[in-house]
Amino acid sequence: MEKVILAYSGGLDTTAIIPWLKETYDYEVVCCCIDCGQGEELDGLQERAKLSGASKLYIEDITDDFAENYIMPCVQAGAIYEHKYLMGTAMARPGIAKTLVDIARKENAVAICHGATGKGNDQIRFELGIKALAPDIKVIAPWRDDRWNMDSRQAEIDYCKAHGIDLPFGTDQSYSRDRNLWHISHEGLELEDPSQAPNYDHMLVLGVTPQKAPDETEDVTIVFEKGVPVSVNGKSMSVADVIRTLNVMGGKHGIGIVDIVENRVVGMKSRGVYETPGGTILMEAHQQLEELVLDRDTLSLKKDLGNKMAQIVYEGKWFTPIREAISAFVASTQTVVSGEVKLKLYKGNIIKAGTTSPYSLYSESLASFTTGDMYDHHDADGFITLWGLPLKVRAMRMNELKNENKL
Repeated sequence: MEKVILAYSGGLDTTAIIPWLKETYDYEVVCCCIDCGQGEELDGLQERAKLSGASKLYIEDITDDFAENYIMPCVQAGAIYEHKYLMGTAMARPGIAKTLVDIARKENAVAICHGATGKGNDQIRFELGIKALAPDIKVIAPWRDDRWNMDSRQAEIDYCKAHGIDLPFGTDQSYSRDRNLWHISHEGLELEDPSQAPNYDHMLVLGVTPQKAPDETEDVTIVFEKGVPVSVNGKSMSVADVIRTLNVMGGKHGIGIVDIVENRVVGMKSRGVYETPGGTILMEAHQQLEELVLDRDTLSLKKDLGNKMAQIVYEGKWFTPIREAISAFVASTQTVVSGEVKLKLYKGNIIKAGTTSPYSLYSESLASFTTGDMYDHHDADGFITLWGLPLKVRAMRMNELKNENKL
């Protein structure tokens, strides 16, 4: 019997997919639960998958890989989608796709199945990753399959019960959430109406609103080595632990809550609230260090490429030559991004409290108003004359044309 690898969460959707795959395709179903640091309880998944008809369950922890090889390249690039979204979901998808392909090769599977809907971005991200890494493997997306006729949670529950799967799934409607090491996203309920304010008291998982944050500031010091965070408040730790630590600190102070209407790849706008407390702090700290150590032209180009990187990752094009080329450029800039960044956290704000680096390009003698040996104020005369020459020539010509009544 041929095998299919199912991206499995243990939730109602992917549980219902197991008997559906067996019934519809006559495949042996091998489940794969991929842990990206979502912190969800994994106990009991083995029994649940077997009870639902799967022959095997892999539980793959890729948290450190996610932090080091997907999150950090985006942090170093300054990749932020549409000026706000730190791409917690988008960054995780290529690592998940790669793991699914690895398991498919190990099991000699002919297909990979995912439970993403036909309206969202994830179907694109998963499938582009699989196509890039394993073009020979078939992809099954039940929500786009005409033979999938379950359109509600109750229909899925009834289908499971009809196939001997009686698990404690409820029909209660809540937010649609995606959580991993970097963030948690919220969609649905009142967020589907952009005129409505989010019910933050009901929604937030990682922290509190700024209004409920402490009335005192909290200091945080982050040390970077070649663009990578290596310690927080003097304690050395892995990238994943840096993010975990900053998540706790940022959540406590109402940092990183974003309410955005974004443009999905498939053409529609969708509204979501993202909690990215640690990521927001880390991005800000990295940016503050870069502005101290990188020259003007490099920073300018990095900003443009950061926007491009965000678009590429959001659209699921991680395994592409252009993403690899941008990452290579960014990596070359990080050799001097080492130093210490001090911040204060206060009611949703990240306040700069001092940055130092052995590679700092800041010169107090040049920047001060005092005339020094390296800078003569009179040198600016010739510079401004040449720099403004095109403007002056054009203005003179426009005046001539006006006098000739040709404008």
